[in-house]
Amino acid sequence: MNATVVACCQLAPVLGDPASNRELTAEAVTHAAARGARVVVLPELVSSGYVFETRDEASACAEAPDGETVTSWRRLSAEHGLVIVGGFCERAAGQVYNSAALVDHGTLRCVYRKAHLWDRERLWFSPGDAAPPVVATRFGRIGVMICYDLEFPEWVRLPALDGAQLLCAPVNWPAAPHPDGERPAEIMKAQADAAVNRMFVAVCDRTGTERGADWVSGSIIIDPDGWPLAAAAQGAGPVTITAACRLDDALSKDVSPLSNVHRDRRPELYQRVAEPVSPAVPSGSSPA
Repeated sequence: MNATVVACCQLAPVLGDPASNRELTAEAVTHAAARGARVVVLPELVSSGYVFETRDEASACAEAPDGETVTSWRRLSAEHGLVIVGGFCERAAGQVYNSAALVDHGTLRCVYRKAHLWDRERLWFSPGDAAPPVVATRFGRIGVMICYDLEFPEWVRLPALDGAQLLCAPVNWPAAPHPDGERPAEIMKAQADAAVNRMFVAVCDRTGTERGADWVSGSIIIDPDGWPLAAAAQGAGPVTITAACRLDDALSKDVSPLSNVHRDRRPELYQRVAEPVSPAVPSGSSPA
């Protein structure tokens, strides 16, 4: 069974400088291709940087999907025979989105708009409302989502049910304290996403301090059992990690001779998962 080399290029984009970031990503993609990568994942908002202070700042960096950033990724993917998944600040129909593009051998195959906006992102971006896309490529079926989306198991299940063998996730994971000897929770959640859905997951984080914000710098490539195939060292700077992934391994959802994580689902029992959350009622009180 042939393996596909997947790369995550952990980078430190320059806030508000799309031209410099295009050069940065071009160098990283070219380096990853030279190492044999066939699928390359770039960080969330790698075109623009992340820590905006106004909506106007985000808007000034925003580009259409046929703008210079995605066009440059199309050229790189055609030149090297790659699939590239990268995050960019998108302008469309008067709105600004935190988006990711998948380009395949020179063709833009899809744009995904982040559905679950983290913290102050909701002040600058409009949320997407389309399910994570799954694109059939010559390497396998590849799904796309962004950062905080990974923390919603219902959302991650959708591309798995749509046949994704590899889920690519550009992220900007903000650094937060965690107990000594433990991995950041974001990494553990991504491993759980891979294991419970029996699919490969490639998460590309960013690095570099931006307006006082630091990052987990936790890029990781995970197999369908939930184990890391490659991972950036905690606190690492710019680095490219690669792993050979037998994507066909994700076609089997068997976890024992009699158990299968898709076939054993009982969605008729899960209806409440999709219902809006009601305001919590304090203990001992009654609803008005």
